[in-house]
Amino acid sequence: MNLTTRQLQAFEALHQHLSFTRAAQQCCLSQPAFSALIQGLEQGLGAQLFERSTRHVVLTRAGQDFLPHAQRLLAGIDQALQSLQGAAQLRASRVTVALLPSLAAHWLPAVLAEFAQTHPHIQVQVRDALNTPCLESVQQGLADWALCTALARHPDLHAQAVAEESYYLVCARDHALAQMQAPIAAGTLLGLPFVQLAAHTSVRASVDQWQAQVYGKPALQTCMEVEQLATVMGMVRAGLGVSLVPALSLAYFQDPGIAIRRLEGLAPQRTIYWVRHRHQGLGPAAQAFYESAQHSLQAWLQGQADPFTRA
Repeated sequence: MNLTTRQLQAFEALHQHLSFTRAAQQCCLSQPAFSALIQGLEQGLGAQLFERSTRHVVLTRAGQDFLPHAQRLLAGIDQALQSLQGAAQLRASRVTVALLPSLAAHWLPAVLAEFAQTHPHIQVQVRDALNTPCLESVQQGLADWALCTALARHPDLHAQAVAEESYYLVCARDHALAQMQAPIAAGTLLGLPFVQLAAHTSVRASVDQWQAQVYGKPALQTCMEVEQLATVMGMVRAGLGVSLVPALSLAYFQDPGIAIRRLEGLAPQRTIYWVRHRHQGLGPAAQAFYESAQHSLQAWLQGQADPFTRA
């Protein structure tokens, strides 16, 4: 037999009131409809649960035996509903975003501060990670949306381009290239020691693609590979090599010991994308933060696009 929640609720109401009229009212049913529920329950169980007379309604022995089971089932259903509602409320008051460390460090803090003033009850969790972990966070449901380069394609993910950013040469302030005011020609870079980010990073992928376009092959002389842009900055400042880094990362290189120079002609490019799950909608909290972030991101990106045009 397939017991229904309505049958169990009707049984419990009739047990409490011992009156078909009052029990039907509690269940917001007409008395005939309520009686049909009880009859259907009894037929399904193959036992009479109530003795009925014109004056009294009482539980039979079978009804007494069934009562604790029915109450446990109703309590379990109620607990499950409360758990689901609690989880829904938690999702409605929390948003998780994944984004590249350069965005997390230099764009996100001001956005979070402003959002907290208008939505003080929404908690924002941040996953600052490289490109692949950002994509995986959205794909696996660990993040509501991401800001990354979306080099990897996946059928579950939808990527919307936000901006293109150019790369710049960074070198020590006393390096020969720092003395040049004109954009640096690509040929000038050949033979120079390069501090590179690791091959699995989106920054390095764009640099390698650029090498293939400009030189026809990998031509830059890598002197070391590191995992973090902050490490690149320290190595460049110490004069151990030069590097090519995207515009959104230049905040790491605003240092008196470092010079930033344009490249002549074609420079490496990187596209920043909003990434969302294709088959899962945003909850209220995630949607609210997404809309708030959209308003500020484009303006911020434009302000970071060219360090030589900043006021």
